[in-house]
Amino acid sequence: MFLPVRGQGHEKSDGTGDDGDDGGIRPRRRARALKITGLALAGLLVLGAGAAGWVYWQLNDNIRSVDINSALGDDRPAKAVPTPSPSATAAPLPTEPLNILVLGSDSRSGEENQALGGGDSGGARSDTAMVVHLDAGRTGATVVSIPRDTLVDRPSCPLEDGESTRAASGVMFNTAYEVGGPVCAVKTVETLTDVRMDHYIEIDFAGFARLVDALGGVTVTTEEDIDDDRSHLTLDAGTHHLDGKDALALARTRYGIGDGSDLGRIPLQHQLVKALLEQVSRQNLLTSPTRLYDVADTVTGSLTADTGLDSLPELTRLAQSLRDLPSDEVTTLTMPVVPSTWDPNRVVPDEPEAGELWASLR
Repeated sequence: MFLPVRGQGHEKSDGTGDDGDDGGIRPRRRARALKITGLALAGLLVLGAGAAGWVYWQLNDNIRSVDINSALGDDRPAKAVPTPSPSATAAPLPTEPLNILVLGSDSRSGEENQALGGGDSGGARSDTAMVVHLDAGRTGATVVSIPRDTLVDRPSCPLEDGESTRAASGVMFNTAYEVGGPVCAVKTVETLTDVRMDHYIEIDFAGFARLVDALGGVTVTTEEDIDDDRSHLTLDAGTHHLDGKDALALARTRYGIGDGSDLGRIPLQHQLVKALLEQVSRQNLLTSPTRLYDVADTVTGSLTADTGLDSLPELTRLAQSLRDLPSDEVTTLTMPVVPSTWDPNRVVPDEPEAGELWASLR
């Protein structure tokens, strides 16, 4: 009596292979299918890693930077020395107090900035200036606006070509950026406040509008009607959800409210700061890779930062350190000022209040 041997293709009367045959054609097909699946998965992993690498490179490459520390050297206010934490990891999130100069420039470079009302083609000025102080441990933050019409003593500032700007007294604060760019803006703020600026961030008109749009707009409440033919914004008093273009117009509005001075629009800018923080906190960007990329691409593509914040990891670490900071723990202020005695259209720091404010941020 002979028994059928597996693998020899013994056929039943219906012409099919043996029941439970795992060693013939089917196993070979299964092995081939598994191999193809494995190769496909490997290919997807390679493509995914490549795409992630490309996204990282693009976002990192978006950021423009300026080396303020090298330009200004050691002739600056003292930098706070953080107390090291005994439980610190190799790359802990920053928790030391930080002061960041945030400028909004009215640059007219590019069609978008021109369309949104950028400055004249001869250059740009700092249309908005805020010193953002982050408390140690990120328990709170203070945003202090410096009115652009403030008369200051502008120091001599180094230029990229090795020359220096001339020092000047009694000139408008926003001319510092015009004559010497970010380096002179930082040096002028440090001269005015005697507070070390640990970082510098600049965003232009087009970048701000794109950021608001990427976040889905912002909601603000105005206490009075706005009709400003300069910023081209008309709003009734009340609550409004603004897109990027209108949010920018609100930030620039001054002639349609109050006395038409720069001091009148600063509270509107403070509203926008808090509205942006609230809009970010309402969105769980991690659940939407597309939205996260859009926001990250907009932010990195709109910024000029100092060399301490000019990479994606550095910006990410700073953002992560702020993730638990609620908007109601952010205090917004304007540097105390009084009208200038020789030019009522300009202001000067109101002392000793202004000095006391800056001292509290050191």
